[in-house]
Amino acid sequence: MADLLIVDDDAAFADSLRETLESLGHTVQTASSGEEGLALLGARRVDLVFLDHRMPGMDGLQTLAAMNARLARRPPVIVLTAHAGSAGTIEAMRLGAFDHLAKPVGRDAVIDAVRRALAAATPASAAPAPQPVAEDGELIGVSEAMREVHKRIGLAAGSRAPVLVIGETGTGKELVARALHRHSDRADGPFVAVNCAAIPKDLLESELFGHVKGAFTGAVAERAGCFKAANGGVLLLDEIGDMALEVQAKLLRVLQEGEVTPVGSHRVQKVDVRVVAATHRDLAQAVRDGRFREDLRYRLDVLPIRLPPLRERLADIVPLAEHFLRLAATPGPAKRLSAEAARALLAYDWPGNVRELRNAMERCHALQRGAVIAQVDLPASGARADHAADAAGLSPDWYDATLPAAVERLERLLLQHALAAAGGNRSMAARQLGIHRQLLYTKLAQYGLE
Repeated sequence: MADLLIVDDDAAFADSLRETLESLGHTVQTASSGEEGLALLGARRVDLVFLDHRMPGMDGLQTLAAMNARLARRPPVIVLTAHAGSAGTIEAMRLGAFDHLAKPVGRDAVIDAVRRALAAATPASAAPAPQPVAEDGELIGVSEAMREVHKRIGLAAGSRAPVLVIGETGTGKELVARALHRHSDRADGPFVAVNCAAIPKDLLESELFGHVKGAFTGAVAERAGCFKAANGGVLLLDEIGDMALEVQAKLLRVLQEGEVTPVGSHRVQKVDVRVVAATHRDLAQAVRDGRFREDLRYRLDVLPIRLPPLRERLADIVPLAEHFLRLAATPGPAKRLSAEAARALLAYDWPGNVRELRNAMERCHALQRGAVIAQVDLPASGARADHAADAAGLSPDWYDATLPAAVERLERLLLQHALAAAGGNRSMAARQLGIHRQLLYTKLAQYGLE
């Protein structure tokens, strides 16, 4: 059995977790602060650490960074938080955390996390200090699907290998690229984004690699190009699947050699750029159709990150809508969603994904004069969704309920439906709902559905 350490200022939670771990045969110590935890780690060997994120004084991320700096062998660390957010998850994973779990944590999840962490225990190298996250650039999402994206970003941020972001239009692929830049050691360098589908193929080569004066008609001055502009930083090649084959061949050479040749010149120029490519297309199918180079695909698809569509992130729709309403209202008070408006948002499948939802909320903020957004204030998409919900058999008393009561009622219905569809399999039900398994357990206990 292993020697474990719990670092958490919540004594009741720490005692409960300690009892669970000791029942599994492990030896467990507890510390109520980051400083005390560091002292214990310096005094004896520990095989695994459970580390709370939010603590007074030295918080969990600062403690993890100090572990990286002070310990020759840092044990695996599982970060725990009662307030899951993209910034904390990304930073924890980038700093070398083995996993990032949301409280409350059930016994099965603890057993699984301990097993995986002890089996994969390896030392982790130190990472640079966390960088701040801009409010409007944060990847909002509490669903299990988005938490996996946050973890992937954190793991990829410490590498310099190319990243391929795959997702439908409007899912936030550029936000992923910006998060990778912000949380990497290139955060002080430039971030340059170019949409390969928006530039004619005759001009894309010049846009990427630059040109010299007189290289072609209209080249009246020298141009550096996006690779040179992104030197020392990150270059996002958005809609890479629409890039012309001729340009793909030259891009492959840049990735392999780390140098560009401006159009009209024979002089190569060294560049230090991390490339993040993004596409909504199936590149494997594009290769089979002869529209994309197979060697370039392999070169780009080193660290893939798949962004789920909004219809697979049911738990994120209302929080995202409220977030966009707050952004639209800044610096004034944000408008609120009524019960029927929230229900309509959940019923709609959002083919335009997060971008469509944001546009809808900005439109509601601009056009609705009252403090509460009703179903009739939503764009046509939301209205159709609500009519579809009515056709499914919702009774009129939904419209008279308060928002908390309606959300509670809707949660209960969704939980019952997901469990029935999954044949009682809770893990499958949690995945279908887009939430963490521990949150599902909490909701089932809350509504007496255990």
